[in-house]
Amino acid sequence: MDSRQLEYIYVIDMKTIRLYPYAPGHASVMSFFQEQAPIQGPDNQPTVPTNLCPSTNLQRIVDDARDRAGVEFLTGLKSEFIRLKSNNTLEAVNTHGYSINHALTSGSIEAQVMEEIAHALKDAGIELQMYHSETASGQYEFVTGPLPPLESADALVHTRETITNIAAKHGLRATLAPRLYMDGPGSSCHTHLSIHPRDPPPSATATAESQSAPAPQESSFLAGLLAHLPAITAFTLPQTSSYGRMVDGVWAGGTYVCWGTENREAPVRLCNAASRSARNFELRFVDGLANPYLALASILGAGTLGVKAQQPLTHADCSTLSAAEMDDAACKAAGITTQMSLNLDESRKALAGDAALQEVLGEELVEKYLSLNKALSEAMDAGTEEEAVARLIESYSATEIDLGGALRNDA
Repeated sequence: MDSRQLEYIYVIDMKTIRLYPYAPGHASVMSFFQEQAPIQGPDNQPTVPTNLCPSTNLQRIVDDARDRAGVEFLTGLKSEFIRLKSNNTLEAVNTHGYSINHALTSGSIEAQVMEEIAHALKDAGIELQMYHSETASGQYEFVTGPLPPLESADALVHTRETITNIAAKHGLRATLAPRLYMDGPGSSCHTHLSIHPRDPPPSATATAESQSAPAPQESSFLAGLLAHLPAITAFTLPQTSSYGRMVDGVWAGGTYVCWGTENREAPVRLCNAASRSARNFELRFVDGLANPYLALASILGAGTLGVKAQQPLTHADCSTLSAAEMDDAACKAAGITTQMSLNLDESRKALAGDAALQEVLGEELVEKYLSLNKALSEAMDAGTEEEAVARLIESYSATEIDLGGALRNDA
């Protein structure tokens, strides 16, 4: 047996050190997995990076997009979570509507915890743009600033750890479970993505119409992303419970492969369309159970395929109606011909059949991910529904990420 396949070196990335303001004397640092001894790489040269390290894989895809497709990215990952009164109950810390005052009543434990988290993120060097209550009972969200993809994923992990640990100091539990209450909205990890040419052209006057339409590289990226979306959800919606949130009519992105300007019922929502500098795509098909390194790698890898091929965008802007509200003729006219994967089994089958995406990510990584994801989901879903929910909350607090040990994590 090749022992190289069983053990890797955990190499600390000193650039990523952040203090834990809530735990004086402690800090986090991110790391890479590397080979114990050099192996022959694709260019026949000795190398130590392994493609099975999600952070290495993500950075490889980002570098390839820059060098071979001429595009660069900024990503911002939001953190939605529900706070429970303890680790042993499904009772939310409070009940409230969307962004109303009594969700953060002055002097309440909810307000105190949120303020502590906000100060801790700022002191750790993470840009906090806002925090607010969401619609479900005990549900809140932190919005952090845009960063290059690898840095953004690192910041998300640190943010989740901060949320979890400060909540725990006050006897609360913060959970990333996608949908605890079927009569209310779920929790996601909405991912904002902006696409930039590596070598921007000289500024030129453009009409308002052309300013609001996606630029050529954005269009090709979007075309590639939509073409592979049914397979991408194997990474971005990685558990059975993930699909309880992705339904039509609840502003969760819906069940059809499409995009739309300011349309929360589309899995890809174009935001700030009229502003070249602020325009970005909000990807609504990502939840908090996903490994952010693998999720971003699959998204950026698929989109980069489209840019390299100058793939035409055949999906029209679905900005006024959700695809679920359109009849067959209207959907066909808009290029909406494919449904999202509606459950985890469909996502895994789509990924197993997507040879182009597998080549981008690495066939070995995809093979091992599918095997581990299947085993993990079977373990998570075992027993009664109540047992599965309890296991979900216990296993996926704001610091747990899918794919076991094969992830970039704090040491």
